[in-house]
Amino acid sequence: MADKATRIDLFTLRTVPMRAFHLTWMAFFVCFFAWFACAPLMPLIKREFGLSIDQVANINIAAVAATILVRLVIGPMCDRYGPRKVYTGLLLLGAFPVLGAALSGGYTSFLLCRLGIGAVGASFVITQYHTSVMFAPNVVGTANATSAGWGNAGAGAAQVFVPLLLAGMLALGAGESSGWRLALVVPALAMPVMALFYWRFTQDCPQGNFTELRTQGIAIDGGKKGGWASFRTACANYRVWMLFITYAACFGVEVFIHNIAAVYYVDHFHLSLKAAGLAAGSFGLLALFARALGGWVSDKAAARRGLEIRSTLLFALIAGEGLGLIWFSHADSVALAVVAMLSFGLFTHMACGATYALVPFIDRKALGGVAGIIGAGGNVGAVAAGFLMKGFGSVQQTLAMLGVLVTASALCALAVRFSSEHKAREAALRADALGVNNSIAN
Repeated sequence: MADKATRIDLFTLRTVPMRAFHLTWMAFFVCFFAWFACAPLMPLIKREFGLSIDQVANINIAAVAATILVRLVIGPMCDRYGPRKVYTGLLLLGAFPVLGAALSGGYTSFLLCRLGIGAVGASFVITQYHTSVMFAPNVVGTANATSAGWGNAGAGAAQVFVPLLLAGMLALGAGESSGWRLALVVPALAMPVMALFYWRFTQDCPQGNFTELRTQGIAIDGGKKGGWASFRTACANYRVWMLFITYAACFGVEVFIHNIAAVYYVDHFHLSLKAAGLAAGSFGLLALFARALGGWVSDKAAARRGLEIRSTLLFALIAGEGLGLIWFSHADSVALAVVAMLSFGLFTHMACGATYALVPFIDRKALGGVAGIIGAGGNVGAVAAGFLMKGFGSVQQTLAMLGVLVTASALCALAVRFSSEHKAREAALRADALGVNNSIAN
């Protein structure tokens, strides 16, 4: 705890934790921009490839399905190899399916590329892992939520800026078919550039890189045994599965909205592609502050009321999200739909932040496994929502049913409780971190 940051100094890159903080959210932003770059282009792609609503649903499912497996694997990989190596590798490999999507010639090849791009969504787990090992208990919730929120804004930025990239390509004389393909090249090129910066300027934890530390016989917080031992330990913890469900309810819905919002506004309200992109993008851009707000409120509440208030806060946020979703599904005008979307979106993003403000306290010795399983829950929720849409055949009915299911899932947050020994141990770690750092400052 002595080397973990007890404060977030946003305007500095001099310390190891703050370099990790800024580079994780930047890498996450690039990954999510690439992951969702296809979403605002779907009306064009749908028309060019002659896709049915069932095929669009399959593409949306493929975009998140692969992430489930990769998130489960990548958490233990962080424990074993360290977040620096894992993030760099993901950025480099993830560029290939993005380029593949730009070169696809029909439904099947595009579907396979979207499946491959889904692996990029696992970047979230590495982001949360890296900030969790860099920051002390008093600010780890805020650090996790802020880095995730700023990175998550890449999805909203894709909704806004990819149509503008397309418009620029068309203005330069490209046709629609080549224009959307050229727009996808931009995130594909940004990923290896980000990989270079991540490799050069970060390290695994405040003390150094995992490989060197293990060589020196130093135990690693967050993955003492490393690899699959941490995954098995996480699987045996019921709290992990409760948060798996709640994260499916908040992040799963978030991903689903990112994938269908532009098409929904075009088909249901007859907006132009540009206007639909702006409306859909506003939902994603909430992540710039709303996720951070959820983590910050969780940290502040825990400082006054103890560890378990984090679970109660999460319950309230997910219940609010569910009720807001029902409202959004019944909105009968564009203005009301946007207001409803922003309202439930605020609860959704805050709930995501509050979830990962709780994750570092579940089991410190299996952090990679815990973060990976809960992160995978978000994508399970998105896939389930995709199958729900296939079943109903209507986005509006799907949204209404999701609202009911999300509201019910809020009860899982209340089930996350801790023993007296666990709470006492976390209180001691918090006091130790603050005490050590205060003594250093004096």
